[in-house]
Amino acid sequence: MSGLIALLDDVAALARVTAASVDDIGAAAGRASMKAAGVVVDDTAVTPQYVQDVSPARELPIIWRITKGSFRNKLIFILPVILLLSQFAPWLLTPILMLGGSYLCFEGAEKIWAKLSGHGAETKTPVVEKGKSAEDTMVGGAVRTDLILSAEIMVISLNEVAGEPLLSRAAILVVVAVGITVLVYGVVALIIRMDDLGLHLAERPSPTAQKIGHGLVKGMPGLLTVISVVGTAAMLWVGGHIILVGLDELGWHAPYEAVHHVETLVHDAVPGGLGAALAWLTNTFFSAVLGLAWGAVLVLIWELLPFGKGEHEAEHAAHGAHEAQDEHHGKHSAAASPAGPPAADADGEGGSAGPDPSGPTPPADGGSSAAR
Repeated sequence: MSGLIALLDDVAALARVTAASVDDIGAAAGRASMKAAGVVVDDTAVTPQYVQDVSPARELPIIWRITKGSFRNKLIFILPVILLLSQFAPWLLTPILMLGGSYLCFEGAEKIWAKLSGHGAETKTPVVEKGKSAEDTMVGGAVRTDLILSAEIMVISLNEVAGEPLLSRAAILVVVAVGITVLVYGVVALIIRMDDLGLHLAERPSPTAQKIGHGLVKGMPGLLTVISVVGTAAMLWVGGHIILVGLDELGWHAPYEAVHHVETLVHDAVPGGLGAALAWLTNTFFSAVLGLAWGAVLVLIWELLPFGKGEHEAEHAAHGAHEAQDEHHGKHSAAASPAGPPAADADGEGGSAGPDPSGPTPPADGGSSAAR
């Protein structure tokens, strides 16, 4: 009997240790995910462009194909490589992080430059390709873009748990990879179907449902704009912070010490939680400023390179898809106007009974714009 009790005690102790380990992994995964928030927001902002002008019946299948590609990127290609690096060449993590941070700064600064200079304005509506081969090409481009962003997410997350044992690191990164992928592409799926939900509610007899439906449809372009702006700001903040910390770790301490000094002054000047929040905002502000400056230099260098201009224009041909998506959902907004509930057309979209010659007509065979 005593042996059985001792065995049960051992099992209970093992269960407590296991539960504590799971809690530790979950907490570490949460911390690591927060550090990758800027890349996550950018990933969420970029992905909807790949279903621009796609038949509604193909939107979710395309997002699912990209989601599976993202899982492969993170779990099969990226995770083993960065675990090996962290185990046998950890000194490479800071330079790799800084390269990724430079990419984020470049992307953020390039978007701002494009907005200020008007680059890509003439390509507001992307070319519509038709057929399965075009869809395959578009999905391939989306998965390649995801590979870059996923690599950043995983390396940033790894840097936060670099002191953990190898198996714990692997478990934490698997949790981060699965959780972030589900979050990003789940949110993207909700975003791209938000207007359809609005149209469905607008057709219901309830005035409240109709009001909510009209609000969802009309708010779609504004939501996409907010996501784009937040994504750009997040890239500059996260990228700048990576550069700031990386420079300090590589031996140039002055920028980090200056920002930390101002952050400490703000924290000490305001008591309580407000001081901590303002100190965090101070660090975020200076990180974003550094990210913008760093990115601006990279954009200038890229523009001066002989092949940079052509690539720049090609990129903004794809970025123009975001503006075209606003127009696409503007069509839904007109269809869901309070003048009356829209009738469903042949392909399942809300609209008038006859074609509108003044508005864009989505391709019936699931064509898609060119992916960036």
